[in-house]
Amino acid sequence: MTTQAFINMIAPLIAQTAKNKGYNFPSAIIAQAILESGSGNSKLASKYYNYFGLKAGSKWKGRVVTMSTKEEYKVGTITTIKDGFRVFASMFDGVNGYFDFIGTSRYSNLKSATSPKDYLEKIKADGYATSSKYVDNVYKVVTQYNLTQYDSVQVIEKAPLKKVTKTIVKAVIAGKYGNGEERKKKLTEAGYDYEAVQKAVNEALKG
Repeated sequence: MTTQAFINMIAPLIAQTAKNKGYNFPSAIIAQAILESGSGNSKLASKYYNYFGLKAGSKWKGRVVTMSTKEEYKVGTITTIKDGFRVFASMFDGVNGYFDFIGTSRYSNLKSATSPKDYLEKIKADGYATSSKYVDNVYKVVTQYNLTQYDSVQVIEKAPLKKVTKTIVKAVIAGKYGNGEERKKKLTEAGYDYEAVQKAVNEALKG
């Protein structure tokens, strides 16, 4: 997947979710996803929908996958370790998982960020990443792909979830979107609210 294709897929979801939860600079978060996931191509992202390198931690109750990762505990010294990472069922869940992760008191200062770079400086200071070049590397992605366009309310409002129509309901019933987690994944990545579509499908089947 190209970086632009990844942006087209994930940026509207991140931007809308950030807006709904009170974060003003989704550009920084989109750039984090690009850098952390290799534009959605890393195994952790493509197979487990973890686009932010979110580690499991002791409070995580979901699925966990153990993978190698590089940390810079001491400036200039890279250490490779194995750690447990969170596993999500879809892009929608992966993005919302990030906001759940930063929704703790540890990251409460992020909502007061004054710019994308300030957001990144705050999240780095909060202990989110160990790389000494994290802020600079992520901010370069923000500027390279003009991601600040997603910080605009006007741009965000142009990318709402798609309306649930009889056409999509019929397509789901016909099996074109699969079942279970496959259906949830395909509908989410197609820009639909999975729960809304499923509700409409259930109502159609009852009728």
